[in-house]
Amino acid sequence: MQFIDQAEVQVEAGDGGDGIVAFRREKYVPAGGPSGGNGGRGGSVILEAVGNLQTLLDFRYNHRFKGENGGRGGPNNRTGAAGSDRVIQVPCGTVIYDIETDEVLGDLTTPGQKLCVAQGGKGGLGNQHFLSNHNRAPEYALPGLPGEKRHLRLELKLIAEVGIIGLPNAGKSTLISAISAARPKVADYPFTTLIPNLGVVRKPNGDGILFADIPGLIAGASQGIGLGHDFLRHIERTRLLLHLVDATGEDPIAAYQIIQQELQEYGRGLTERPQIVALNKVDAIDAETQETLAAQLSQVSQTPVFLISAVAHTGLDPLLQQIWQGLDQLAMVNS
Repeated sequence: MQFIDQAEVQVEAGDGGDGIVAFRREKYVPAGGPSGGNGGRGGSVILEAVGNLQTLLDFRYNHRFKGENGGRGGPNNRTGAAGSDRVIQVPCGTVIYDIETDEVLGDLTTPGQKLCVAQGGKGGLGNQHFLSNHNRAPEYALPGLPGEKRHLRLELKLIAEVGIIGLPNAGKSTLISAISAARPKVADYPFTTLIPNLGVVRKPNGDGILFADIPGLIAGASQGIGLGHDFLRHIERTRLLLHLVDATGEDPIAAYQIIQQELQEYGRGLTERPQIVALNKVDAIDAETQETLAAQLSQVSQTPVFLISAVAHTGLDPLLQQIWQGLDQLAMVNS
């Protein structure tokens, strides 16, 4: 399945039906008076979040949506049929923007949540509404009002509790494949991962926790260099960040600082998000180098550093225990 996390769509609600001019013509009703009915309302365009979608791929091929027009009014004061609403399903985590104003119209995060993005037009009034002492036989009615039209931008922000971040080739995809059933592409060159990968990791009590493997960031990502904004957007909803540092890299300390600088420049509270730091690929360096790097990284990050090897499956249990503990503490704070 192709992962698409941005799309532009044009939506148009249905027009309201026209009111009509009609008069009562029954044989035994003298001076029957006006009886033109109102037009029906136009159908609205509604977005609905569903849990079985993970991408905005459908909107790449279909990006125009219209509600049904309302029906004309009828004689004998009959109101025209209302137009059917157009309901569009989107993944949970979709943020809706009005392109013309850049206004955020809504953020659909839970299954079943709905947002009306284009209101159907009101039906026009029939001539029955214009009856008065001064005008006993009005011969005019109002047309229906047009439905709203909007040009929208949809952005999908993944909803995951733990986001795995780090420079390219830090071993993020290898880690998520080691702790979950996810099988992302893994190779020994940078930028193997071009889309976020999701994996469910089971806690000891059986609860499933969603992890997101965020594609590697680079210096300048917060200014949009590479695909920085596309990747950083998916970190915004995570409750906890797991920062992986490649122990075999040229300068692991600088690698850590690059990512922290990008988080700070991007803003949106990412630097305040709880972080756990892990030094990965320690199976490829000697014990003395491990201790030295861990001490230096701990001093810079002001937090304990976990020594792990995702490929060798070493040090993962203590790391996961710390993640569960961190999530439990956040749950207690928010409760």
